[in-house]
Amino acid sequence: MQYKKIQVKKGDITNIEVDAIVNPANSHGLMGGGVALSIKKKGGADIEKEAISKAPIPVGEAIATTAGKLKAKYVIHAPTMEEPAQPSNIKAIKKATLAALKKASELKISSIAFPGMGTGVGGVPKTKAAQAMIETIKDFLDQSTIKEIIFIAYNQEMFEAFEDAKKN
Repeated sequence: MQYKKIQVKKGDITNIEVDAIVNPANSHGLMGGGVALSIKKKGGADIEKEAISKAPIPVGEAIATTAGKLKAKYVIHAPTMEEPAQPSNIKAIKKATLAALKKASELKISSIAFPGMGTGVGGVPKTKAAQAMIETIKDFLDQSTIKEIIFIAYNQEMFEAFEDAKKN
């Protein structure tokens, strides 16, 4: 797995230059809060319109939309919850992470950025979410075209959670 690059960075996922950024979505494709709202505000309302047109998106599946005005080529919407602002859980985070990776492979993407999935309105503790995401990604990477995965932490607590999970 040496040729695969996993990085942790602190910042705003909407500013990152990668093939795709992941939106921890809801099944309706509505982008009313958290990471989704940031993506919609910066990338444009067309992202949400396209996501809604492809809904419902079950937890465990993912869709790709345009990235609008963002630097990324795609936004991969991977639901961690069915209803907006619903609590999430580790199982949903693993399913959403895997679904995003599968969609990225379908699109032959080589670089992807993930926020902390399910850690905002989903309410999952950052350390547990980061551990679940990294386990899922390490299991998947060997069968993938993805060369670079970036975890984007919006605050120090999320950054440390990703760093700690990456070491294990």
